[in-house]
Amino acid sequence: MTEEQAPDPPPTPERRRVGVFICQCGGNISDYVDTEKVRETLERDPEVAHAEVQMFACSDAGQGAIVKAIREKKLDGLVVASCSPKLHTLTFRGAARRAGLNPYEYTQANVREQDSWAHTHDREGATTKAVAIARAALAHTARSRPLEPIRTETAPAALVVGAGVAGLRAAVGLSDLGVSVHVVERAEQAGGQLARWDRIFPNDRSGKEIVRGLLEEVAKRENIVLFTGAELVSKEGHLGDFTVHVRTRTGEVIPLKVGAIVVATGYEPYRPAKGELGYGLEGVITLPEYEELLGDGTGPLEYHGRPVQTVTYVYCVGSRDASGGEGSHTYCSRYCCSATSFAAIRTGGRGTPVHQYHLFRDVRTYGKYESLYERALASGSVFLRYRDDAPPKVALEGGRLVVRLSDQLSGGAEVEIPTDLVVLVVGMVPRENAALTGVLKLPIGREGFFNEIHQKLRPVETVVDGVFLAGTAQGPKNVAESVASALSSVSKTAGILLKGYVDLDPLVAKVDASACTWCGACAEACPYGAIEEVVEGEKHIARVVPVSCKGEGACVPVCTAQAIEVEGYTHDQVLAMIDALAAEE
Repeated sequence: MTEEQAPDPPPTPERRRVGVFICQCGGNISDYVDTEKVRETLERDPEVAHAEVQMFACSDAGQGAIVKAIREKKLDGLVVASCSPKLHTLTFRGAARRAGLNPYEYTQANVREQDSWAHTHDREGATTKAVAIARAALAHTARSRPLEPIRTETAPAALVVGAGVAGLRAAVGLSDLGVSVHVVERAEQAGGQLARWDRIFPNDRSGKEIVRGLLEEVAKRENIVLFTGAELVSKEGHLGDFTVHVRTRTGEVIPLKVGAIVVATGYEPYRPAKGELGYGLEGVITLPEYEELLGDGTGPLEYHGRPVQTVTYVYCVGSRDASGGEGSHTYCSRYCCSATSFAAIRTGGRGTPVHQYHLFRDVRTYGKYESLYERALASGSVFLRYRDDAPPKVALEGGRLVVRLSDQLSGGAEVEIPTDLVVLVVGMVPRENAALTGVLKLPIGREGFFNEIHQKLRPVETVVDGVFLAGTAQGPKNVAESVASALSSVSKTAGILLKGYVDLDPLVAKVDASACTWCGACAEACPYGAIEEVVEGEKHIARVVPVSCKGEGACVPVCTAQAIEVEGYTHDQVLAMIDALAAEE
């Protein structure tokens, strides 16, 4: 090929001015990664205009330094090498936006979960890996382009799934803010588990009265519709504009338009297996059953017509069990110790003396509920501690229950307690919600409850935009904590719906119409139904519905023509990141 025939060299893109910030995370990263070496290495890249190390990049001071550098150095791209993007992507996008930089020209490099925490034994190797991860993020940002959110109007209504205390409180809160609410309860009666209990800690209020009061508030409000004996059977659409279908007790399926969904499906009390700690024997009952037995009465305590003079409580039944057997749960149900101490106080206040023995592994009456434990002690309750691997034994001998254990508080002395009642202090377990989980596509945590994005930073949000959690649907809580989470979901939901619009993430799939020949593979792969077949000119092609697309990317690898890619993760960006990861020093 002659010099005259040689093709023109490819155009050289204008060099970017990217700012790189390496977070020490208070030692979580810098104890295992040489952050200064990472900074020095990246600073040599021709597209890095500024690089610095920060103690906490996510702090107000750290964000302020980022904003200042973007403005003063005229940066047109941002990389933060810190923790998982799922924790602080919105934090640093906000900082970029405040500095006048398009937030989608920012990339977060995970050098904590993917590096420092994984390689605490190899500082040199972790440092090399941190450089590679940050270089990949730099390559991604250097090939980014400004994007704008997809704005869509919101439906001024919400769906609350579950009519226990959390669901009812969320419905009332949303109603007070002017949001129409549809409440769907699977049971025939609203109120959940709380409707069974007469008195609850710490203020000795009636659970039944609390539920009754919430139902009265619901009935007063014209913008709340309560469906009982009903269930959610389908969901379509996106944050701000969901179409849901509810099957009523008559079998009718009703379509509803809502902008957000609050999941408050509650819990079930653990049900011991027959023979577990004597369960099934006459006089061996669970804590919820004992609460019903106590009722609202003040006279002598009786069981099946016989006076009760001795009660023995066995703690941690169905909780903190690491055996791995069927029905075992490793988590602590949190409310049980306080509820049992309160039940003991109520039992001791009925006017007739009752001997009470508490067989525990650990007492966790946390926070202000410690006072309940102290009151139970002062009222005469006796606390005996058993080993994790040596639970009490319950037997029926001579027509009376007998409990035996090795008490660790008295040096392992063998104790035998004849008793009238054995109360198994059962924990909370997730409700059976397989159908609902499939409809909402919600992630389940290792304990079986619905999973939030982050316990502290985004405690009621889920990875499904517009779907929030409330109450014990996401884990064991007492009534006060359930109501607090419900109100948190209310504020999140109302903050979206009352604006009248919502800005959706623009990181969605896009189709190259010139390359697409419509084979349908992308539509089959999309779990959100966000791809449809359209006619453009004389050919059939795929079209992405932006408001339905989640940018999940399942459509990309199945396209043999490479006609589809995701904004923010284009072929060019992904290949550049791979090259950066593979590059040697």
